[in-house]
Amino acid sequence: MISRLLSLLSGKCPNCEKEKVFIKGGNIFKLQTPKMHSKCKNCGHSFEREPGYFIGAMYVSYGLTVAESIGIFLIVQFFVSSIPYLIGILILSAILLSSINYQYSRLIWMYLFTKKNQEQTV
Repeated sequence: MISRLLSLLSGKCPNCEKEKVFIKGGNIFKLQTPKMHSKCKNCGHSFEREPGYFIGAMYVSYGLTVAESIGIFLIVQFFVSSIPYLIGILILSAILLSSINYQYSRLIWMYLFTKKNQEQTV
């Protein structure tokens, strides 16, 4: 269970947990989104099972954004007394974390619906 969580956090394939899922991370300052491999180079596992597979990952991304916003709000409210500044910080943090949320929402979605291949772990 811990190794599976570490594989998720490091962005490894949900099937073999050896190769990375993303070719490169996105850069919000260059307006680039993260690029994903279509299949795992090690085990051949297809990351997008069917068209529209990652639509559910949008709900995961929404949950990540809400959790991050609550955490940032609880930390920043002690330092900023003005509501407009607080809202600005929350919006800026959501924009800056959007690339990371994109990657982890897809990874979490894949890990939820992919069982680890037991044959390759022996």
